[in-house]
Amino acid sequence: MRLSNRIGIMLLILLSVGFTASATMTVVATHAVFGEFVQVVGGDLVNVVTIIPSGFCPSNYDLRPSDIAAVTHASLVIYSGFEPWMSTLLSGVGNKSVQTLQLKGDWNTPDSAAAKIDAIESALASLLPEDAQVFADNAATYKHTLDSLAASLKGEADTLGVAKIPVICMQWQTSFVSWLGFDVVATYGIPANLSVKDLVSLAGTGKEENVRLVIDNLQSGIDFGAKLAREVAAVHVVLSNFPGAMPGTSTVLDLFKRNARSLFSAIEPL
Repeated sequence: MRLSNRIGIMLLILLSVGFTASATMTVVATHAVFGEFVQVVGGDLVNVVTIIPSGFCPSNYDLRPSDIAAVTHASLVIYSGFEPWMSTLLSGVGNKSVQTLQLKGDWNTPDSAAAKIDAIESALASLLPEDAQVFADNAATYKHTLDSLAASLKGEADTLGVAKIPVICMQWQTSFVSWLGFDVVATYGIPANLSVKDLVSLAGTGKEENVRLVIDNLQSGIDFGAKLAREVAAVHVVLSNFPGAMPGTSTVLDLFKRNARSLFSAIEPL
């Protein structure tokens, strides 16, 4: 069944069961990172609905009636752009007043996360101008915590001398790995799109550059990275770009710490 038809059926279901609007402004975030950022900035002034569970592939996600209901009554929808069903969802629910905010690019470093926080603060302030100062204060508090964490992680990376450690990295983790200071000598894309020829080429680069780590992204699949690591006799490290997908990563801040600790632990014995 086509997605547009499924949405139409869902809307009929919603009309039959009803929907109770929240007393607060509803903001829909397509994934957990943006949901967390909206909650951090908006606090009790927003009702945050997150569509995609942590660790779930957006392209394989099937919309639920509750997702349709949330967007139908939302004031703002925040999305990345990699959600293939987003335009169909927005056109299908018939909410002409809903505003949208596309936040392109990754959030995998404290700097890029802070930029997303700023954009969300601005969007919420435009919808609730009387509460703009609250949003600004909340954003400033969170960014201060981000700055402190960034300084700590960068300091540890410098002490460990990561700039001298050559690595190969899955492209969705490159920004974080480079931000920490590792020497990224090569990157690779989505493993499902790679061939044996790609593996051989990357293995050649890895041996030539004496690569010490092959750094993978959990959500994109890790078998290719594991094979590559074996080919070049490197340590295989798996990072995540969504909180909640690994133990001890319930927040984005936890995720930064967990990803950094995974890398640091991998090089400490080397």
